[in-house]
Amino acid sequence: MFSLKATIDRIEEGKAVLIFEDNQQLIIEKDKLGQDIKEGQVIFFNLSQNKLAQADNEKIAKNLLQQILKKDG
Repeated sequence: MFSLKATIDRIEEGKAVLIFEDNQQLIIEKDKLGQDIKEGQVIFFNLSQNKLAQADNEKIAKNLLQQILKKDG
């Protein structure tokens, strides 16, 4: 699992502006972050792979490609 740290820079018009450690910004609906969210708070995003979903996506892509190739052939 990989984690990203962000600080809530400001909240405007129902949206939160997050600043990450490399100064990149993300604007997200405030409601997605919970009720108690405030400017200046530090939050973490935990990222992990979903190998089952990846396998499902690969299967869908292969089936779609096969359908396209059948139409052209």
